[in-house]
Amino acid sequence: MKIVLLDADTLGRDTDLGAFASLGEFISYKTTSQNEVKGRIKDADIIITNKVCLGKNELENSKVGLIALTATGMNNIDLEFCAKSGIVVKNVANYSTNSVAQQCFASLLALLNHTSYYDSYCKDINGWANSEVFVHLQAKIYELANKSFCVVGFGDIGRAVAKIASAFNCDVCYYSTSGKNNNNEYKRVNFEDVLKCNIISIHAPLNEKTQNLFNKNAIQKLQNGIILANFGRGAIVDENALAREIDEREIYYCCDVLSTEPMPKNHPFLSLKHKERLLLSPHIAWASVEARKTLMGLVYENIKNFLKEKNDES
Repeated sequence: MKIVLLDADTLGRDTDLGAFASLGEFISYKTTSQNEVKGRIKDADIIITNKVCLGKNELENSKVGLIALTATGMNNIDLEFCAKSGIVVKNVANYSTNSVAQQCFASLLALLNHTSYYDSYCKDINGWANSEVFVHLQAKIYELANKSFCVVGFGDIGRAVAKIASAFNCDVCYYSTSGKNNNNEYKRVNFEDVLKCNIISIHAPLNEKTQNLFNKNAIQKLQNGIILANFGRGAIVDENALAREIDEREIYYCCDVLSTEPMPKNHPFLSLKHKERLLLSPHIAWASVEARKTLMGLVYENIKNFLKEKNDES
Protein backbone atom coordinates (compact mmCIF):
# COMPACT_ATOMS: atom_id res chain seq x y z
CA MET A 1 0.00 0.00 0.00
CA LYS A 2 1.65 3.20 -1.21
CA ILE A 3 0.54 6.53 0.24
CA VAL A 4 1.75 9.79 -1.35
CA LEU A 5 1.40 13.24 0.22
CA LEU A 6 1.74 15.87 -2.50
CA ASP A 7 1.92 19.17 -0.61
CA ALA A 8 3.23 18.75 2.92
CA ASP A 9 4.31 22.40 3.15
CA THR A 10 0.65 23.46 3.15
CA LEU A 11 0.27 21.70 6.50
CA GLY A 12 3.17 23.46 8.19
CA ARG A 13 6.63 22.02 8.67
CA ASP A 14 5.94 21.44 12.37
CA THR A 15 3.11 18.98 11.62
CA ASP A 16 3.75 15.38 12.68
CA LEU A 17 3.15 13.06 9.71
CA GLY A 18 4.60 9.96 11.33
CA ALA A 19 1.28 8.16 11.80
CA PHE A 20 0.81 7.71 8.04
CA ALA A 21 3.90 5.52 7.82
CA SER A 22 2.12 2.95 9.97
CA LEU A 23 -0.49 2.48 7.24
CA GLY A 24 1.86 1.58 4.42
CA GLU A 25 4.77 2.89 2.34
CA PHE A 26 4.60 6.65 2.89
CA ILE A 27 6.22 9.25 0.62
CA SER A 28 5.91 12.96 1.32
CA TYR A 29 6.66 15.85 -1.05
CA LYS A 30 6.94 19.44 0.19
CA THR A 31 5.19 20.80 -2.90
CA THR A 32 4.04 19.37 -6.22
CA SER A 33 3.55 21.35 -9.41
CA GLN A 34 0.78 20.30 -11.76
CA ASN A 35 3.17 18.79 -14.29
CA GLU A 36 4.78 16.66 -11.56
CA VAL A 37 1.56 15.03 -10.37
CA LYS A 38 1.31 12.10 -12.81
CA GLY A 39 4.86 10.96 -12.15
CA ARG A 40 4.51 11.15 -8.39
CA ILE A 41 1.21 9.26 -8.17
CA LYS A 42 2.16 6.63 -10.76
CA ASP A 43 2.20 3.73 -8.28
CA ALA A 44 0.17 5.33 -5.49
CA ASP A 45 -2.85 3.63 -3.95
CA ILE A 46 -3.73 6.64 -1.80
CA ILE A 47 -3.13 10.35 -2.39
CA ILE A 48 -3.10 12.87 0.43
CA THR A 49 -3.40 16.49 -0.67
CA ASN A 50 -4.61 19.87 0.41
CA LYS A 51 -4.80 21.97 -2.74
CA VAL A 52 -3.20 20.06 -5.65
CA CYS A 53 -5.70 19.76 -8.53
CA LEU A 54 -6.61 16.19 -9.43
CA GLY A 55 -8.73 15.36 -12.45
CA LYS A 56 -8.85 13.12 -15.50
CA ASN A 57 -5.46 14.27 -16.82
CA GLU A 58 -3.75 13.31 -13.57
CA LEU A 59 -5.77 10.28 -12.48
CA GLU A 60 -6.62 8.40 -15.69
CA ASN A 61 -4.98 4.95 -15.81
CA SER A 62 -3.67 5.33 -12.26
CA LYS A 63 -4.24 2.77 -9.49
CA VAL A 64 -5.42 5.41 -7.00
CA GLY A 65 -8.29 4.18 -4.85
CA LEU A 66 -8.55 7.03 -2.35
CA ILE A 67 -7.93 10.77 -2.33
CA ALA A 68 -7.66 11.86 1.30
CA LEU A 69 -8.06 15.62 1.45
CA THR A 70 -6.51 17.64 4.24
CA ALA A 71 -9.28 20.22 3.85
CA THR A 72 -13.04 20.63 3.78
CA GLY A 73 -13.32 22.18 0.33
CA MET A 74 -13.12 19.84 -2.66
CA ASN A 75 -12.96 22.41 -5.48
CA ASN A 76 -9.57 21.07 -6.58
CA ILE A 77 -10.91 17.56 -7.25
CA ASP A 78 -12.84 16.41 -10.31
CA LEU A 79 -15.51 14.63 -8.30
CA GLU A 80 -17.44 13.50 -11.37
CA PHE A 81 -14.41 11.75 -12.87
CA CYS A 82 -13.55 10.17 -9.51
CA ALA A 83 -17.09 8.81 -9.13
CA LYS A 84 -17.00 7.30 -12.62
CA SER A 85 -13.57 5.81 -11.97
CA GLY A 86 -14.39 4.34 -8.58
CA ILE A 87 -11.96 6.64 -6.75
CA VAL A 88 -13.15 7.45 -3.23
CA VAL A 89 -12.73 11.07 -2.13
CA LYS A 90 -12.73 11.85 1.59
CA ASN A 91 -12.58 15.37 2.99
CA VAL A 92 -12.54 16.54 6.61
CA ALA A 93 -14.86 18.94 8.41
CA ASN A 94 -15.37 20.66 11.75
CA TYR A 95 -11.68 20.68 12.65
CA SER A 96 -10.98 24.41 12.39
CA THR A 97 -14.12 26.17 13.62
CA ASN A 98 -12.47 27.72 16.68
CA SER A 99 -9.34 28.61 14.75
CA VAL A 100 -11.20 30.44 11.95
CA ALA A 101 -13.53 32.26 14.34
CA GLN A 102 -10.54 33.41 16.42
CA GLN A 103 -8.65 34.72 13.38
CA CYS A 104 -11.78 36.48 12.17
CA PHE A 105 -12.12 38.48 15.37
CA ALA A 106 -8.38 39.05 15.66
CA SER A 107 -8.59 40.75 12.25
CA LEU A 108 -11.78 42.68 12.96
CA LEU A 109 -10.42 44.00 16.26
CA ALA A 110 -7.09 44.90 14.68
CA LEU A 111 -8.96 47.14 12.22
CA LEU A 112 -11.35 48.61 14.79
CA ASN A 113 -8.52 49.34 17.23
CA HIS A 114 -5.86 50.27 14.63
CA THR A 115 -3.56 47.84 16.40
CA SER A 116 -0.79 47.98 13.78
CA TYR A 117 -0.68 51.79 13.80
CA TYR A 118 -0.49 52.10 17.59
CA ASP A 119 2.03 49.29 17.91
CA SER A 120 4.31 50.99 15.35
CA TYR A 121 3.84 54.36 17.08
CA CYS A 122 4.92 52.95 20.45
CA LYS A 123 7.98 51.19 19.00
CA ASP A 124 9.20 54.32 17.18
CA ILE A 125 11.70 56.40 19.19
CA ASN A 126 9.97 59.49 17.79
CA GLY A 127 6.54 58.18 18.79
CA TRP A 128 5.24 57.65 22.34
CA ALA A 129 8.72 58.04 23.81
CA ASN A 130 8.78 61.56 22.36
CA SER A 131 5.24 62.54 23.40
CA GLU A 132 4.40 65.39 25.76
CA VAL A 133 1.17 63.70 26.92
CA PHE A 134 0.32 60.19 28.12
CA VAL A 135 -2.12 59.42 25.31
CA HIS A 136 -2.09 59.51 21.51
CA LEU A 137 -5.41 59.43 19.66
CA GLN A 138 -4.47 59.92 16.03
CA ALA A 139 -6.42 56.89 14.77
CA LYS A 140 -10.05 56.53 15.84
CA ILE A 141 -11.00 53.44 17.84
CA TYR A 142 -14.51 52.01 17.49
CA GLU A 143 -16.39 49.47 19.59
CA LEU A 144 -18.04 46.31 18.32
CA ALA A 145 -20.91 46.81 20.76
CA ASN A 146 -24.22 47.79 19.18
CA LYS A 147 -22.91 47.41 15.63
CA SER A 148 -25.09 45.54 13.14
CA PHE A 149 -23.16 42.35 12.37
CA CYS A 150 -24.21 40.07 9.51
CA VAL A 151 -22.78 36.58 9.06
CA VAL A 152 -22.88 35.40 5.44
CA GLY A 153 -22.95 31.61 5.39
CA PHE A 154 -24.34 30.01 8.51
CA GLY A 155 -22.56 26.70 8.89
CA ASP A 156 -20.51 25.68 11.91
CA ILE A 157 -18.03 28.53 11.54
CA GLY A 158 -20.70 31.11 10.79
CA ARG A 159 -22.64 30.12 13.90
CA ALA A 160 -19.47 30.27 16.03
CA VAL A 161 -18.77 33.79 14.75
CA ALA A 162 -22.37 34.84 15.46
CA LYS A 163 -22.05 33.57 19.03
CA ILE A 164 -18.88 35.58 19.63
CA ALA A 165 -20.38 38.69 18.01
CA SER A 166 -23.34 38.35 20.37
CA ALA A 167 -20.94 38.25 23.32
CA PHE A 168 -19.64 41.64 22.14
CA ASN A 169 -23.25 42.87 22.24
CA CYS A 170 -23.56 43.20 18.46
CA ASP A 171 -26.92 43.16 16.72
CA VAL A 172 -26.39 39.87 14.89
CA CYS A 173 -28.21 38.63 11.79
CA TYR A 174 -27.33 36.14 9.08
CA TYR A 175 -27.72 35.50 5.36
CA SER A 176 -28.14 31.92 4.17
CA THR A 177 -26.27 31.55 0.88
CA SER A 178 -27.97 28.21 0.24
CA GLY A 179 -31.39 29.58 1.16
CA LYS A 180 -31.96 26.49 3.31
CA ASN A 181 -30.47 27.47 6.64
CA ASN A 182 -32.95 28.51 9.30
CA ASN A 183 -31.96 29.49 12.83
CA ASN A 184 -34.37 30.66 15.49
CA GLU A 185 -31.70 32.39 17.57
CA TYR A 186 -30.74 35.01 14.98
CA LYS A 187 -32.65 37.05 12.41
CA ARG A 188 -32.34 35.89 8.82
CA VAL A 189 -32.10 38.74 6.29
CA ASN A 190 -32.15 39.18 2.52
CA PHE A 191 -29.06 40.26 0.61
CA GLU A 192 -30.12 43.90 0.29
CA ASP A 193 -30.28 44.10 4.09
CA VAL A 194 -26.86 42.46 4.37
CA LEU A 195 -25.34 45.42 2.52
CA LYS A 196 -26.74 47.87 5.10
CA CYS A 197 -24.88 46.32 8.06
CA ASN A 198 -21.87 47.84 9.84
CA ILE A 199 -19.90 44.59 9.72
CA ILE A 200 -20.28 41.74 7.23
CA SER A 201 -18.39 38.51 7.88
CA ILE A 202 -18.24 35.92 5.07
CA HIS A 203 -18.00 32.23 5.99
CA ALA A 204 -19.51 30.57 2.93
CA PRO A 205 -18.15 27.99 0.48
CA LEU A 206 -17.49 28.89 -3.14
CA ASN A 207 -20.25 27.67 -5.45
CA GLU A 208 -22.56 28.95 -8.18
CA LYS A 209 -24.58 30.93 -5.62
CA THR A 210 -21.62 32.61 -3.92
CA GLN A 211 -19.23 33.20 -6.84
CA ASN A 212 -18.84 36.99 -7.13
CA LEU A 213 -21.71 37.48 -4.64
CA PHE A 214 -20.12 40.76 -3.57
CA ASN A 215 -19.77 42.14 -7.08
CA LYS A 216 -19.20 45.75 -8.15
CA ASN A 217 -22.88 46.62 -7.74
CA ALA A 218 -23.07 45.16 -4.22
CA ILE A 219 -19.80 46.79 -3.14
CA GLN A 220 -21.01 50.21 -4.25
CA LYS A 221 -24.02 49.83 -1.94
CA LEU A 222 -21.90 49.23 1.18
CA GLN A 223 -22.07 51.90 3.86
CA ASN A 224 -19.17 54.22 4.57
CA GLY A 225 -17.21 52.92 7.56
CA ILE A 226 -18.21 49.29 6.98
CA ILE A 227 -15.86 46.40 7.66
CA LEU A 228 -16.17 43.53 5.20
CA ALA A 229 -14.46 40.35 6.38
CA ASN A 230 -13.86 37.34 4.15
CA PHE A 231 -12.90 34.03 5.73
CA GLY A 232 -14.75 31.92 3.17
CA ARG A 233 -13.32 31.99 -0.35
CA GLY A 234 -11.65 34.85 -2.22
CA ALA A 235 -13.76 34.66 -5.36
CA ILE A 236 -16.90 35.49 -3.37
CA VAL A 237 -15.70 39.11 -3.54
CA ASP A 238 -14.81 41.13 -6.65
CA GLU A 239 -11.35 42.16 -5.48
CA ASN A 240 -10.74 44.64 -8.30
CA ALA A 241 -13.98 46.50 -7.60
CA LEU A 242 -13.33 46.44 -3.87
CA ALA A 243 -9.80 47.83 -4.24
CA ARG A 244 -11.14 50.79 -6.20
CA GLU A 245 -13.86 51.39 -3.60
CA ILE A 246 -11.42 51.22 -0.66
CA ASP A 247 -9.35 54.01 -2.20
CA GLU A 248 -12.38 56.15 -3.04
CA ARG A 249 -14.16 56.07 0.35
CA GLU A 250 -13.90 54.73 3.89
CA ILE A 251 -14.45 51.00 3.48
CA TYR A 252 -12.39 48.44 5.41
CA TYR A 253 -11.60 44.89 4.37
CA CYS A 254 -9.95 42.06 6.25
CA CYS A 255 -9.52 38.70 4.62
CA ASP A 256 -7.65 35.43 4.85
CA VAL A 257 -8.41 34.28 1.30
CA LEU A 258 -7.91 35.59 -2.22
CA SER A 259 -9.38 34.50 -5.55
CA THR A 260 -5.87 33.44 -6.63
CA GLU A 261 -3.39 32.07 -4.09
CA PRO A 262 -0.59 32.75 -3.52
CA MET A 263 -1.19 36.46 -4.09
CA PRO A 264 -0.27 37.58 -7.65
CA LYS A 265 2.40 40.26 -7.83
CA ASN A 266 0.02 42.51 -9.79
CA HIS A 267 -2.86 42.16 -7.32
CA PRO A 268 -4.77 45.45 -6.89
CA PHE A 269 -4.44 45.27 -3.10
CA LEU A 270 -0.67 45.78 -3.43
CA SER A 271 -1.12 49.20 -5.05
CA LEU A 272 -3.72 50.64 -2.68
CA LYS A 273 -3.25 54.23 -1.54
CA HIS A 274 -5.17 53.55 1.69
CA LYS A 275 -3.45 50.40 2.91
CA GLU A 276 -4.59 51.18 6.47
CA ARG A 277 -8.09 50.15 5.38
CA LEU A 278 -6.91 46.65 4.47
CA LEU A 279 -5.74 43.76 6.65
CA LEU A 280 -4.60 40.52 5.04
CA SER A 281 -3.45 37.12 6.28
CA PRO A 282 -2.11 34.35 3.99
CA HIS A 283 -4.85 31.70 4.33
CA ILE A 284 -3.89 30.83 7.91
CA ALA A 285 -7.24 31.08 9.71
CA TRP A 286 -7.78 27.32 9.63
CA ALA A 287 -4.28 26.49 10.82
CA SER A 288 -3.94 26.83 14.58
CA VAL A 289 -1.65 24.20 16.11
CA GLU A 290 -4.68 22.57 17.69
CA ALA A 291 -6.69 22.55 14.45
CA ARG A 292 -3.87 20.99 12.45
CA LYS A 293 -3.39 18.26 15.05
CA THR A 294 -7.10 17.47 14.87
CA LEU A 295 -6.95 17.56 11.07
CA MET A 296 -4.15 15.00 10.87
CA GLY A 297 -6.09 12.69 13.17
CA LEU A 298 -9.18 12.92 10.96
CA VAL A 299 -7.20 12.27 7.76
CA TYR A 300 -5.55 9.27 9.42
CA GLU A 301 -8.97 7.89 10.40
CA ASN A 302 -10.29 8.41 6.85
CA ILE A 303 -7.43 6.36 5.43
CA LYS A 304 -7.68 3.71 8.14
CA ASN A 305 -11.43 3.29 7.55
CA PHE A 306 -10.91 3.08 3.79
CA LEU A 307 -8.33 0.30 4.23
CA LYS A 308 -10.62 -1.55 6.64
CA GLU A 309 -13.53 -1.40 4.19
CA LYS A 310 -11.24 -2.61 1.41
CA ASN A 311 -10.04 -5.53 3.53
CA ASP A 312 -13.62 -6.42 4.51
CA GLU A 313 -14.60 -6.55 0.83
CA SER A 314 -11.78 -8.93 0.05
